[in-house]
Amino acid sequence: MTSSTTTDATDSEFDQRKLQCLEMLNATTEFTTTRSGPFCRGTWDGWLCWPDTAAGESALLPCPDFMDGFDPTRFAHKDCDEDGEWFRHPLTNRTWSNYTTCVNLDKLEWMEQVRTIYETGYSISLIALILSLGILSYFRSLKCARITLHMNLFASFASNNTLWLLWYRMVLADPEVLKHNGASCITLHLVLHYFLITNYAWMLCEGFYLHTVLVSAFVSEKKLVNWLVVLGWTTPGIVIMAYGFLRGYAGTPEDTIECWMNESVYDNVFKAPVCISMLLNLLFLCNIIRVVLLKLKAPAGPQGTGPSRTILQAFRATLLLVPLLGLQYILTPFRPDPGHSYERTYEIISAFTASFQGLFVAVLFCFFNGEVIAQVKRKWRTVFLRTRTNSYTATQVSFIRSGPPIPGEEKV
Repeated sequence: MTSSTTTDATDSEFDQRKLQCLEMLNATTEFTTTRSGPFCRGTWDGWLCWPDTAAGESALLPCPDFMDGFDPTRFAHKDCDEDGEWFRHPLTNRTWSNYTTCVNLDKLEWMEQVRTIYETGYSISLIALILSLGILSYFRSLKCARITLHMNLFASFASNNTLWLLWYRMVLADPEVLKHNGASCITLHLVLHYFLITNYAWMLCEGFYLHTVLVSAFVSEKKLVNWLVVLGWTTPGIVIMAYGFLRGYAGTPEDTIECWMNESVYDNVFKAPVCISMLLNLLFLCNIIRVVLLKLKAPAGPQGTGPSRTILQAFRATLLLVPLLGLQYILTPFRPDPGHSYERTYEIISAFTASFQGLFVAVLFCFFNGEVIAQVKRKWRTVFLRTRTNSYTATQVSFIRSGPPIPGEEKV
């Protein structure tokens, strides 16, 4: 379903509600037949159908459930003045329905705090990931198959974090964008979830690479990495195209409104591969643990049979990251119902685990990487030593120039 069809479907739903409202109002003659005195005629305000209301009274209706942030258990009201005219807002001089009571201010403030956690986490993670990519790109001596996988993983997370920040700033912060439901915000939704899937695809590539290197004695790492690069970027594209096609063409009107931000049954199209990749990674890691223990217990040969120190470091990092990255999906079946006492605790844990994933990746695969630390220290010593050498040379030259003049030379 194209974006224009989605918008037309949403508009037609409101047109149908408006038509039903007008038919109901035309059939209602209660106030004109049983009451005398002024009254406000029923009207459609674009969201709700307000009935005929006696002068000096207020009409109450449940708040609309299709507006994000509105509490449908609350009531909106529309005031009828003493002269039988609907109340007009003093700033616009237009008839006005009061929907301010529909907003749960306490819940709205809480949602803003959770959103702040997300934006802060994504921003910090993005800075850490960009710094990590800069470090790994700068030191050419770090170039190898394993670092190439790390850099692809960093690029995936950095792209995903950037898109989440755009989503919060450009879509969620603007109700008009959600209402218009244009092609741009739907495209952003699809691209964002594409990079979300690539995060887990590249974590699976990391686990598969470690498993292959440790288990298979003879393997071309260059060919293996080339295949993983192709799979890591193309497989999520196939998944997200299937998701977009099914939700766009087979989804209900509720699935295709508000930039597809609402949860849908079609979310399982990309959630299932994510869970499968996590399960496969766990299987890889369990077998890696078995192989590592066997190699550590085996007697060392002439050239040693144990895994290298760098491989063990990468294995430990992956072992820590798999449960961290999968925590939000592990907790999904245990999500409390709205209004539950643990709802806010759950939302905070989800916000932290989702938004700071990029930081965890950068810390474990770059900042705590022994090779990276050694290269940074070596570079620091080189720069510091060069600075001290230049300073010492300048001091010696200054001392010589300030000494006794050489015969035949004019002292400046």
